[in-house]
Amino acid sequence: MEKVRYEKIKDELNKHAHQYYVLDAPLIPDSEYDRLMKQLQAIERDHPDWMSEDSPSQRVGGKALKEFMQVQHELPMLSLDNAFTTEDLLAFDQRIKDRLKTVLKSTDDIEYACEPKLDGIAVSLLYIEGILVRGATRGDGKTGEDITANVRTIGSIPLKLRGKGYPGKIEVRGEIYMPKAGFEKLNVQAKKNGEKVFVNPRNAAAGSLRVLDSKITAQRPLEMCCYGIGIVESGKMPAKHAEILAQLGAWGLLINAEMAVKNNIQGCIDYYQQLEKKRHRLAYDIDGIVYKVNDLLLQEKLGFIAKSPRWAIARKFPAQEEMTRVVDVEFQVGRTGAITPVARLEPVFVGGVTVSNATLHNMDEVERLDVRVGDTVIVRRAGDVIPQVAQVVLEKRQGTPRKVKLPTHCPVCASVIERVEGEAVARCTGGLICNAQLKEGIKHFASRRAMDIEGLGDKLVEQMVDEQLIKSVDDLYALGLEQISALERMGDKSAQNLLAALEKSKKTTLARFVYALGIREVGEATAATLANHFGSLQAMMDATEAQFLQVNDVGPVVAHYLLEFFAQEKHRQLIKQLKKSGIQWQEGNSAVANSKPLSGLTYVLTGTLESLGRDEAKDRLQALGAKVAGSVSKNTNVVVAGPGAGSKLAKAEELGIAIYNEEMFLSHLKEKEGH
Repeated sequence: MEKVRYEKIKDELNKHAHQYYVLDAPLIPDSEYDRLMKQLQAIERDHPDWMSEDSPSQRVGGKALKEFMQVQHELPMLSLDNAFTTEDLLAFDQRIKDRLKTVLKSTDDIEYACEPKLDGIAVSLLYIEGILVRGATRGDGKTGEDITANVRTIGSIPLKLRGKGYPGKIEVRGEIYMPKAGFEKLNVQAKKNGEKVFVNPRNAAAGSLRVLDSKITAQRPLEMCCYGIGIVESGKMPAKHAEILAQLGAWGLLINAEMAVKNNIQGCIDYYQQLEKKRHRLAYDIDGIVYKVNDLLLQEKLGFIAKSPRWAIARKFPAQEEMTRVVDVEFQVGRTGAITPVARLEPVFVGGVTVSNATLHNMDEVERLDVRVGDTVIVRRAGDVIPQVAQVVLEKRQGTPRKVKLPTHCPVCASVIERVEGEAVARCTGGLICNAQLKEGIKHFASRRAMDIEGLGDKLVEQMVDEQLIKSVDDLYALGLEQISALERMGDKSAQNLLAALEKSKKTTLARFVYALGIREVGEATAATLANHFGSLQAMMDATEAQFLQVNDVGPVVAHYLLEFFAQEKHRQLIKQLKKSGIQWQEGNSAVANSKPLSGLTYVLTGTLESLGRDEAKDRLQALGAKVAGSVSKNTNVVVAGPGAGSKLAKAEELGIAIYNEEMFLSHLKEKEGH
């Protein structure tokens, strides 16, 4: 019975590995898989003679090798001819028709199997009686390297073929690659550990396959996709290439979901165009399309030339990586104030377009790459992704090229540039006075929870800034009917409504105004807490770091941003101009503010409030001095729960926090407002 149980667990684990790695449709959680694996390993410890090569426990890396052994391919792994244009592809189709004219009618079209050309490493897997016995690299096509220990760690490669009917001996060929998400995660971890990062997913896959310690390979997010077969003995395969791939899929191997069969060469051209548009959205890199005559009998008649089959061709996409020289490095200011170094390049054709600029992301990346003005670099562009510098070609560095330094002041508004310790991004501190940040600053200023300027949408803001009607946020309140109505899609009625909304927004609260200023890390709740604590804007502007730190929920980082914002004369002038425009609110003093009925208390709203909206409830609580938080914690005093309340209500019950329904809450508000 124990042996039967062992085989059952083994089959279960193989089934779930196929569901997870090949079908991307797991049936059980990871914890259950781990539990089954522990049971299997326990049985194998008691019965080591039962352990076989197809046991899921044998995926994990074993002892490190001293070197790779060589493998002779029984059937050479040939390379493919390339087509770079539509004309090349049409010529390929015509050559095939010419060679097959004795077996085809002049009107016959050729049926082609079309597959994305994965940018990875070609490998061969040998299965005997359904068991994986060897994995090898392509090498020079005749001789490769034995990488069996490494390929066994890859989840999408079955250690035992599924189902029945497979040949006694079959060689499966495919591409091992690293998906984009796994590549990014691997490089992020490498950066954290101070290790070398990989230039692209193909290099990462190659490096992961050719390590002598399979435990390292086991930690890498590799996949294998099958594209064909080699030697087949003691068994039959379907008569068409696409049907062979479908059969491999039925036996548990991963095949590409984008594969298609086209009835003629025009279908192949259309397929190329579709995949080229979709390319950058795929989860993996492809560098072209492979076309194969689908009928194996026709393949046999067409035969081979020295290094490639006559019946297949690869249509390449435009190169995604090229070399060029860095002419200069300039700094751009983003809409949120982020300072981005941009390499100015000698123009180069890459990814289908001419590229003369490439992002360097941030100063951490500049330092990691050690890129300097005058360096030769590899530029990468994938689909619609912004071109980026992937690597410096150090062998081509000459003399002493100029190092890149972060400027101290914003190139747009001359405000101080700050790079907070522990953060990669440097930022301009100009905020609303920086033209590069103006559009986003005005959108935030006008938003519903800030100044609530109804009708001033994003597109209208962009139009006004582009037309230079607004050069600063205070210009909003100087706009006239004639200026607004002259804008596209803005008639007199719409212009009058906007002017009325601007006038209405002048009467606000101190909390809303502080939030509208867009001070970094100062959200609604913090703005309300600051307003309640200080009572007046002047008291806030004159506060010291120690005074800011006395405010509930204000730590050293927020205190620093507040001090920095109010210390800049341009910000003080802007506030003066906004108040001069007529913006006003009722001010008190800190003693009055801190004596409000709900001062120092934290409320959380959850579920639906039927007699008043969530925003109105929030405003009324804040007017009474309360802080309104978005999540329940031990610091929460009251949770207001309407119909539909979920996890927040459960958390409140767990922590023993006071819970009000809507009726209790309304009574509570009236009591405190009448205080």
